Amino acid sequence: MFIMDRHTRKAFTDIYSEDRNLQNAAFQQLIQETDQPVPWAYEVWDELVAALKHRDNHVRAIAAQVLCNLAKSDPQKRMLRDFPALLALTQDERYVTARHCMQALWKVGVAGGEQLKAYLDGLTARFTECAVEKNGTLTRYDICQSLKNTYDVVRDEAIKETALRLIETETDLKYRKKYAGLWKGKA
Repeated sequence: MFIMDRHTRKAFTDIYSEDRNLQNAAFQQLIQETDQPVPWAYEVWDELVAALKHRDNHVRAIAAQVLCNLAKSDPQKRMLRDFPALLALTQDERYVTARHCMQALWKVGVAGGEQLKAYLDGLTARFTECAVEKNGTLTRYDICQSLKNTYDVVRDEAIKETALRLIETETDLKYRKKYAGLWKGKA
């Protein structure tokens, strides 16, 4: 087992700080470090999953985004077990937290075939569910953007087909056009 360095460990401690500057600096450091695969992902994995239910919505948002970034560092495919917890956070009581999570989910979709399937199934269900939510149209836009981000990396036509199929279910033509605009003129 690889042991993370003390600066990284401190950053994980600092995400729980009530000092927002310290918390934000820790978040930025962790996102930067996890932009590439890291050998210490499982040292903090369960801690991050637990933090998805933390009382502080900033901690929940940070945990979600770092966990999504760690999907590329997950040879044991723990994400398949824990993806439902991330998906549940896309319905957080604090919409900004839900949105930060939603906007990071595409990183799970690009982590591998099984992760992509869980991601597509999850976002397909969320697209349908969120239609009746307060910010449903914005959530649907974020889902379409997430699918586009995933497609741009993976280039799997099934992703594009899923997105276009979902967009066609939108009954409001204004929003259907807005969602479809993400895909116009792009291979």
